[in-house]
Amino acid sequence: MPDENTPAEDAAAEDARLAALIGELSGLATEQADTARGDLDLLSTMELVRAMNAEDRRVPEAVAAQAERIAQAVDGITERFRRGGRLIYIGAGTAGRVGVLDASECPPTFGTDPGMVVGLIAGGDAAIRDAVENAEDDDRAAAESLRALGLTENDTVVGISASGRTPYVLGGLAYAREVGALTVAIAANAGSAIGAAADVPIEVVVGPEFVTGSTRLKAGTAQKLVVNMLSTLSMIRLGKTYRGVMVDLQATNEKLRARSVRTLIQLTGAAQDDAVRALAEAGGSVKLALLMLFTGASAEIAAPALEASGGVLRDAIAALG
Repeated sequence: MPDENTPAEDAAAEDARLAALIGELSGLATEQADTARGDLDLLSTMELVRAMNAEDRRVPEAVAAQAERIAQAVDGITERFRRGGRLIYIGAGTAGRVGVLDASECPPTFGTDPGMVVGLIAGGDAAIRDAVENAEDDDRAAAESLRALGLTENDTVVGISASGRTPYVLGGLAYAREVGALTVAIAANAGSAIGAAADVPIEVVVGPEFVTGSTRLKAGTAQKLVVNMLSTLSMIRLGKTYRGVMVDLQATNEKLRARSVRTLIQLTGAAQDDAVRALAEAGGSVKLALLMLFTGASAEIAAPALEASGGVLRDAIAALG
């Protein structure tokens, strides 16, 4: 049996690991302090508002610089959706919450199955509200969750990490690549570890945070903008919108039911009574009701045409026209 370390040796090893991590963090743009700002606590509230807003304005420009890679990711995600694949976000802390939020908003917005876009967060669902200590350091947990989901080569895994070095995300991306899934990384530092581990690295360099190291700020905003693009634009490519309007939304409450009728009126010019009637005959499907109103076809004729078009309304209209 190997000799056990003495307490002094264990302490020395821990000090060495800590020193290595400090050195690693010191090289990250997201961990730098912006000394030009001076002491924030000495500024007036209005000065703070203007200063923080000025920092936030840098984020869209940084996202725009990654447009080519974002487009590459969207095309890859869309291709895999068409094969029956899924979009799966993995992240820890703020990054994990951003992914969970985007996934949770896809079903009501685009009428998708809840399993089509999935958000996994280090520490599990409890970590959505409360910090789970050390969860992000578990480099096996994401792989285990992906394995439990039955990850396949038709899926896309998007790893999100401001630092770009989170072990939870790195472990998940490594497993995804083994399976053959498309891997995408969203980081806030250039030359990131998760970027190197992914097929499509999206590195949105937003610079030092307004409050040093608080990556829920600019880095978190950049992550939200990018995942908005990944899910929304891939859904557009799948035909989930028509003329820039959501046509696969789920009318799960009074507001959404009213929006559904308004959408029919807005896009077709139909009278309210006709729109309400078409929506009822279409079983609440806005897209099917639109096809019926545009072409005059019954639900029995329109539904198979819509299915044959892969759910793309323009194609179904052309087929029945």
